[in-house]
Amino acid sequence: MTQGNTPNARQDRLDEILRGMGSVLVAYSGGVDSAYLAVRAHQVLGARALAVTAASPSLSEAQREQALAVARQFRFAHRMITTYEADNPLYLRNEADRCYYCKQELFREMIPLAEREGFAHVAYGLIADDLGDYRPGHRAASEAGVRCPLADAGLTKSDIRLLSKELGLPTWDLPASPCLASRVAYGVPVTEVTLHRVDVAEAAVRSLGFREFRVRHLGGAARVEVASNELGRLFEPEMQEAVKDAVRSAGYTEVTLDPDGYRRGRLNDALGLSSRVD
Repeated sequence: MTQGNTPNARQDRLDEILRGMGSVLVAYSGGVDSAYLAVRAHQVLGARALAVTAASPSLSEAQREQALAVARQFRFAHRMITTYEADNPLYLRNEADRCYYCKQELFREMIPLAEREGFAHVAYGLIADDLGDYRPGHRAASEAGVRCPLADAGLTKSDIRLLSKELGLPTWDLPASPCLASRVAYGVPVTEVTLHRVDVAEAAVRSLGFREFRVRHLGGAARVEVASNELGRLFEPEMQEAVKDAVRSAGYTEVTLDPDGYRRGRLNDALGLSSRVD
């Protein structure tokens, strides 16, 4: 057992929690936190851990491929399931509690799966950093009895990046990548067409070499926000036009480039809320 208040000590604590759970289904999107949890659950529990990815219109194609690739590389059991949050008008109306309905649907599918296949628990990748945020999805998890072992172990984002690097996870330095619905401003309805358009637009911008960015859906128009360390490249004259053309190719008629760049939590500014999810 690692001694002291260190990332490795918190990882030891996570391992204790996982062993105590006995068996678990892990909600696995392929992002930094869920990939680490899926790998660690596999290493601790072996066949008594199963990673589950929800295939829905809000999962980008890039993230789907990433989830599949990490599962293959680390040889952990992985299953794709279909979720139906897009059938719920409370989700589609896209108000500030949208994530509640999304997670509610995810756990509505995962809990019966766990029961059918003899897994004692369902867990997801909430981390200690998230506990002070506006997280309606965590309310859905609490109501469903879903565990959050990363947060329970006190693991932070910086811990998970460090420990993921030690494990050889390719996700260790990935930018945050929440679901595609987070690109749509609250109050603007979420549709499959909208989510697909955002996915295509972001894939086109990614192909130009940008690493951390968002394409914000504004109806027929889009706004591109790029991380501060990539802003200089974005505003090179030829690149400006290349980015605009890339986003227009997804079906947007008007494209603006945000000179202030991308900042996490911006979606919730109008609500007066703290959030790291967008």
